[in-house]
Amino acid sequence: MHRYLATYRQFWRLNTLTLLEYKANFFVWLTFTIVYHGVAIATIWIMMHRFPVLNGWRWQDVFFLYALYMVAHTLNNTLFFTIGDLGDHVRTGTFDRFLVRPLDPLFQILSQPGQIWPDELVIALVFFAFAQGVVHLQWSLATAALLVSAFAGGALIDFAVQLAIASFSFWVVRLDTLRWVVMSLENDFTRYPLSIYNRGVRVMLSYVFPFAFMNYFPATVVLHKTSEAGYTVNPVLGWLTPAVGIVWFAAAYGLWRLGLNRYQGTGS
Repeated sequence: MHRYLATYRQFWRLNTLTLLEYKANFFVWLTFTIVYHGVAIATIWIMMHRFPVLNGWRWQDVFFLYALYMVAHTLNNTLFFTIGDLGDHVRTGTFDRFLVRPLDPLFQILSQPGQIWPDELVIALVFFAFAQGVVHLQWSLATAALLVSAFAGGALIDFAVQLAIASFSFWVVRLDTLRWVVMSLENDFTRYPLSIYNRGVRVMLSYVFPFAFMNYFPATVVLHKTSEAGYTVNPVLGWLTPAVGIVWFAAAYGLWRLGLNRYQGTGS
């Protein structure tokens, strides 16, 4: 464990030195991050200006919904974003070097230097601070526990889905299209309440790819919206985010191990 922690510290040290060396690139990336999420929130505001209430959700509630997702998603990006590089390593043959080093291959994938910095997570936390203010969130010990579990469990769900998709690279080598399709599904459909979609989409976002557990189900509990027009949510679902994350990670890790055991290289 000491060796892994020391390696992980070196990983963050290299990322920090890289960012300090290319300051212009860092500020361009930071600006892009702010603009990207700013545009997403502006789009929500424009949509809600045209339709002031979506099944009982005001624009303040939808803003909170997006901010809740944003924290979990950016926490995943800060810690696990480089799992998306697995396909490139398999295709180019550079994955072989992870197999001859005295560290777990998955840990090496996650701790390789890259464009990773907690700036997006900090921005997400700032947005969430504003969002909880505009909805006048009633804080309690239970609320704090639910939100912390939603952040951690949501990040684990996000990572598990990406790990599962990346693991298919051991069989099909290149799977960029599926990864981007799932990411688009996640980014676009989690911005609004699940209740506004048809049954097929609700099933997709709850049980096929459980992105609703990242923000919608926890939000219905803390915002007291478990009973909406034509759609009722069991409050227990809001507390299940960590459990869903653990189950999904276990399944995704099993798929990773299965693919790793059959990996034979690409001949590059």
